[in-house]
Amino acid sequence: MYAMSGPYVVRGSVSLPEAELLWRFSRSSGPGGQHVNTSDTQVELRFDLARTEALPEVWKRRALERLAGRLTDGVVTVRASEHRSQWRNREAAVVRLAALLAEATAPPPAPRRPTRMPRGINERRLREKKRRSETKRGRSARDW
Repeated sequence: MYAMSGPYVVRGSVSLPEAELLWRFSRSSGPGGQHVNTSDTQVELRFDLARTEALPEVWKRRALERLAGRLTDGVVTVRASEHRSQWRNREAAVVRLAALLAEATAPPPAPRRPTRMPRGINERRLREKKRRSETKRGRSARDW
């Protein structure tokens, strides 16, 4: 069998250690004829986020908070079954997991700095409102 392609980088110098990845293989569903009935091509990849030492503590806290809905006892699970070969599904699953963790551990966006609204914009808005109200007042049947 092939060797998996190296450390799975989450972001920067942080990567997922192969020892902490739990793989499970099963038969994929869907079309595929005789092949799908005989080979365990579906991949389920589990990563224990709560107990890992691979991620910095700040990242781990952030990921546990953001992925709370996806976790089962602190373990995040990713499935891949779109390819016919187990090998390609393994690669797809690990790429998906790394992307999920990269997004979950990303720093929060910088807070928005409020800016003053230009006076001209406000004046134009008030002029438009006045013009619109005049138009609507002209439609009323009071002075007939």
